[in-house]
Amino acid sequence: MDIGWLQLSLFMLVLLVPLAIGQYFKLALNRDMLSAVLRMTIQLILVGLYLQYLFVLNNPWVNLAWLVVMLLVGASSIISKAKLPKKFLYAPVLLGLALGLFPVLWLMVVFLLAPEPLYTAQYLIPTAGMLLGNCLSGNIVALQRLFGAFNDRKAEYQGALALGASPAQASLPFVQTAMQQSFAPIMASMATMGVVTLPGMMTGQILGGVDPLIAIKYQLVISVAIFVTLSVSVTTTLVLCVRRGISETGRVKVKL
Repeated sequence: MDIGWLQLSLFMLVLLVPLAIGQYFKLALNRDMLSAVLRMTIQLILVGLYLQYLFVLNNPWVNLAWLVVMLLVGASSIISKAKLPKKFLYAPVLLGLALGLFPVLWLMVVFLLAPEPLYTAQYLIPTAGMLLGNCLSGNIVALQRLFGAFNDRKAEYQGALALGASPAQASLPFVQTAMQQSFAPIMASMATMGVVTLPGMMTGQILGGVDPLIAIKYQLVISVAIFVTLSVSVTTTLVLCVRRGISETGRVKVKL
């Protein structure tokens, strides 16, 4: 069933609830809330119109260019939301996203979905979007925890350096903590999936008339793919950011 634009507009009035909460508790977030919702609405409508064109065109070079744009914007968004400088960290974050995305996306498209042709935009773009979208929050948390630790546990870091540890060795406990906290939400989500939560992809397919068991198979595939993509991207990003953001003498060049 289609959703009318008037129905959608009326439903959006429920946003008054979080706005009222923000106002009552003086969270100073209402402007950011409105900005986020407005950007989301405009971007989704424009992307929806563009995807209609993209699906019809189905050009491999255009599809690849769109994937690159998704990576570039995603890396920029991660660093901006983590409130860190792009000068040292943009390349590591971008490479982390790329190394996490492309191998898993290739496996899914070639061996599981196997559309004809393989670069079919209807499968390639939404799948990449789901994988990247779920990596954003994990990378943001990881970067904030890593560079926040250099401030909060400064004495521990400097003490390790004084005892002869290399910058990579001294920062390893911070990397481990950042990875643990980054992986925790998705692991909790997977552990409760099907009992506490019904994932959006599976629910959307069922509402669209797909057999529940087929929808579950797709959800299992995408959940595993998201976890692997997140694991690789976060690990790569943290390792490269330590190398890029810390000098050979151990001076932290990036401040949170």
